[in-house]
Amino acid sequence: MSDKKQALHSRAKSKHVRKLAVLHSVESFKSPRPSIARRLVDGAELRKVVSWTEQGVYTPPKHRIDPITILEAQAKTRIPSLIPIRYERMLQSPFAFYRGGAAIMAQDLANQPTTNITVQLCGDMHVSNFGLFGTAEHRLVFGINDFDETLPGSWEWDMKRLVASAVIACESMGGDARTSKLVVRRITSEYQKRMAEYAQMPYLELAQQFIGEKEIRKHFTKVHQKKLDAYLKLIKSQGNIQVLEKLTTLVGKDRKIVNFPPLIEHFSAKTHGVPLINLIDKALLNYSSTLLADRKVLFGRYALKDFARKVVGIGSVGTNCMVLYFEGDGPRDALFLQYKEAQKSVLSPYLGESIYADMGRRVVSGQRLLQGAPDIFLNYGAMAYDIDNTQGFYLRQLRDMKGGIQVGGVGGVSLKNFPDYGRLFGWALALGHARSGDAALIAGYCGQSKHLDAALYSFAKSYAKQNRADYEVFCNAVKDGRLKVAHQKTAKNKE
Repeated sequence: MSDKKQALHSRAKSKHVRKLAVLHSVESFKSPRPSIARRLVDGAELRKVVSWTEQGVYTPPKHRIDPITILEAQAKTRIPSLIPIRYERMLQSPFAFYRGGAAIMAQDLANQPTTNITVQLCGDMHVSNFGLFGTAEHRLVFGINDFDETLPGSWEWDMKRLVASAVIACESMGGDARTSKLVVRRITSEYQKRMAEYAQMPYLELAQQFIGEKEIRKHFTKVHQKKLDAYLKLIKSQGNIQVLEKLTTLVGKDRKIVNFPPLIEHFSAKTHGVPLINLIDKALLNYSSTLLADRKVLFGRYALKDFARKVVGIGSVGTNCMVLYFEGDGPRDALFLQYKEAQKSVLSPYLGESIYADMGRRVVSGQRLLQGAPDIFLNYGAMAYDIDNTQGFYLRQLRDMKGGIQVGGVGGVSLKNFPDYGRLFGWALALGHARSGDAALIAGYCGQSKHLDAALYSFAKSYAKQNRADYEVFCNAVKDGRLKVAHQKTAKNKE
């Protein structure tokens, strides 16, 4: 960055450091806050630091790390027997590969110019990481639904990964350039529109904003309303009783989780020489110790009946994920929680370590900032195998009015309704970024021009080409035997 650009950048950001930093003292609340108008102007000035045209150029790192090397490094911290399932799922298409390759793209994003307007990043932002979920009041809302890689960073990181995913997903479904361009334009224009709206909104009102069912329906054309309504009905029907019937069976007088190896299976009785049930019990005590008082009382009314490993997603495969089955007053009062091991974010080598030493806390804090309405049991804890070996994790309800957006499938993304979903993607991302960052600063930079749309589409096209090249390298590594994959029939069963 030139001296002139550095000076402009410092001027635009200096007045907003207090807003983006942790407040350490009462004096922090007394410092003056720049006006909305001033922050909009400062955001616009950042175009002199990073122009819209520059945002559209993808430049690979000079010493780009081989994608296979990155995947192999990740595998070292994961359960070896599950890695072939991860690779098999990534092998299904360039889009599936992209979903599992957040660590691959992280090094590329670190090499692109950014405005350095800090928000809480999702960290793995793509079109399948959105979904519907129920609030504490069981209100159905739309938003981001995966936060394993969340970390503070510049808003462009999420936006560029999202628009690239839209082009890659469109290509994987057989779409043409016209469709992918329209989807990207819908994403970016909605992001611009909503960010301008949030820039003017009182903070308390912003904190209470959600994309509800009525708003979701408004974004779909009449021809697609029927499929959407069927999908909304399906999500509303998802609850603990439905999970009970699907995942458990009677064994004598007790209900147990059904084994479906290697995707769902019970553990051995001991790990690290300690009975696993004892480790789970201590982990749950640790988890519940930081729950809010009313939720702690509620959680204390449930007893753990069974638990098993459950392989989920693509990027998470190989980490320790479990389903925990609890009962209150009998099987009709069931509670299912999903346990997910929390590792370091794939962004941390480039954006720095989290302020939280506990990676479960990092994920939960990021989710609360971005999503605004997490379920009542979302919280973190630590699994202590021994004095020197502690693993952070987080828990959330497994399926309680929850449903991810699929590329293809009933109610999911098709080439025909992809542009309708695009608006929701852009809106949800803008809401998450506005909650956690400075909406006026971002709105000032983004403006309302279609030139930013064109630039981001240019980046997305270029990165889709990079992803195809990486996918080919990956396929060759599988073909050559360097990477081992699971049996195709087993690995395709994603849930």
